[in-house]
Amino acid sequence: MLTLIRTNSENKNFQNLVLELDKDLAKKNGDTNDFFAQYNKTDLIKNVVVALNDYLPVGCGAMKEFDNSTMEIKRMYVTIEMRGKGVAVAVLNDLESWAKELGYKKCVLETGDKMLEAIGLYKKSGYKIIKNYGQYENIESSICFEKEL
Repeated sequence: MLTLIRTNSENKNFQNLVLELDKDLAKKNGDTNDFFAQYNKTDLIKNVVVALNDYLPVGCGAMKEFDNSTMEIKRMYVTIEMRGKGVAVAVLNDLESWAKELGYKKCVLETGDKMLEAIGLYKKSGYKIIKNYGQYENIESSICFEKEL
């Protein structure tokens, strides 16, 4: 049974899942990974969702304030054996609900053009591609999305 826990970046399950995520990204991003890693620090993130399947951590996601009406979705990850089973959708939906509860009006996020599963998830979840923002502005391999809540 899938259980979602709202926590913060000090959660050990979240920290361990992020280590797996970083290894996965290093393989997929290759030489460009160091650029992206600098923007994916997890210290002091107040809003984290961890997915547990029968008490085992199988997925996570986080969000941080982008501006006073927008949250940025970060650090989405699902373990390989649990992919395709609705974990990412559940985590993303809970992050969006939490953002709405906190009074935010939309979510933005960035993913890489090699992250085909992530791109599919975001499109299926109602996110629209937008012009690359902030540090991703001139990065051709970045794809940025937003969704009104």
